[in-house]
Formats: sequence, structure tokens, C-alpha cells
Amino acid sequence: MADFLSDLKDILFLDIETASFTERLDGLSPRLQQEWAKKAKQLSKEGDLSVEELYFEKAGIYAEFGKVVCVGVGYFLYDPEQDQLQFRTKYIAQEEEHDTLLELRKLLEKKHWTLCAHNGKEFDFPYLCRRMLINRVPLPEVLQMAGKKPWEIRHIDTLELWKFGDYKHYTRLELLAAIFDIPSSKDNIDGSEVNEVFYKQKDLKSIAIYCLKDVEVTARIYLAYQGLPGDMKINVIHAEEREA
Repeated sequence: MADFLSDLKDILFLDIETASFTERLDGLSPRLQQEWAKKAKQLSKEGDLSVEELYFEKAGIYAEFGKVVCVGVGYFLYDPEQDQLQFRTKYIAQEEEHDTLLELRKLLEKKHWTLCAHNGKEFDFPYLCRRMLINRVPLPEVLQMAGKKPWEIRHIDTLELWKFGDYKHYTRLELLAAIFDIPSSKDNIDGSEVNEVFYKQKDLKSIAIYCLKDVEVTARIYLAYQGLPGDMKINVIHAEEREA
């Protein structure tokens, strides 16, 4: 077990929070507005929302119409002498998305990370790749997937691990936290409220706190997969955004 805990230092647990690219649909370029109108036709069966309302409610989950407003990361350090597991976290949330992604790229290039996220292979990792390219930020090595064999891609997905090959099954992070008796991250806001909190309340700090809680929950779920208790004593240290 000590070897496993020591090896955790190379895994970077990650979560992103996203919002629509602009607060209002008319803030997009005319070309993108036309493209959203086409997308909205596909989404309209989900309810009676207008094209504008659908944009505010749904655009943030699509990298072509959304943006990254916060990235939370965390990694473990194990002290074998004190038998203490430490989890260090930080968030990146610059005023401009380009600067957030550039700061994240610098962090990802610092060492030979393996990335871990819940539903990361379907959402976080491809979203980051697309938004980096749109912002003309070169992809860091760990996010370069083109031409690589599956075992060369250093990505762990806690949702995929839970599926055990069942590709029809989706399990929310909150449900996994509940069954493994891990404290919830949804005690202030949840993902569906990020656009409202970002644009209407202008409370990026609350989004960052929520993002970091999801990072910690994901990390604890990964430990639970290894047979460790969900309430295992971990010294969590939060760094300010400006600190590396």
C-alpha cells in the first residue's frame, strides 16, 4: 500500500467548470449565432425554451459555444515517515479564458502527469483540447492524443473505471460519493448553476470552491476504488491561484 500511495504523486486530479461563451446569444458573431440556431433545433425537443434561453442553459457544455471559466487541480503527496497523505489543490480562473488555459498548460508541462477526472474522457479532456486550439494555445504533451496508442494516453476516468465495460451506464459523481460515504461537493452550487453564478451573480470564487470540491471528491473516489475508506484522513492544502 505504501508503494501505491507514493505513486499517487504522478496523478493530477482535474475538474473544469464551463459557461456559455457570452452571456447573451447576440454577443456571438453572426456566423456562430447561425450555427447555434441549428444546434438549438436539435435541442428543442428537450423543452419549450427559446433559442436564446437554450443558449444560456446549454451552450456551456459545448466547446464550440462555451468557454472554460475555472480549472481545479489536485495531487497527492505521501510522507512515509509520518504515514501521512497530503492532497494539494489549486484553481486557475483568470479573467480571460486564454490566460486560464495558458496557465494550465504551464502546469501540465511541469512533469510527466497522468490526468484523472470523472467523465474526463468524454468531457473535461476533449473540452480542454478544443478550447486550447480555439485560443491558439499549443496542446501540452499529456493532452496530445493524435496518433497515440490507447495505452500511451495517460488519462484515467473514474466514470469509465466504474462502468466495468458497461458503456450504457452513466453514474454521477455525487452518486458515487454517496455510495462510498464521501462528503458531497454540492453544498453551495452544482454544475447546472454555473452560468447563472458566473454571469448573473458574478461570483467566480463560489465556482472555484465548488470546482475544487469536485476535484477532492474525484480523488477520494479513486482511493475508494483501491479499497481505501472514503473518510480516510487526508491533509488537504488549498493554494491560492497565483501560487504554483
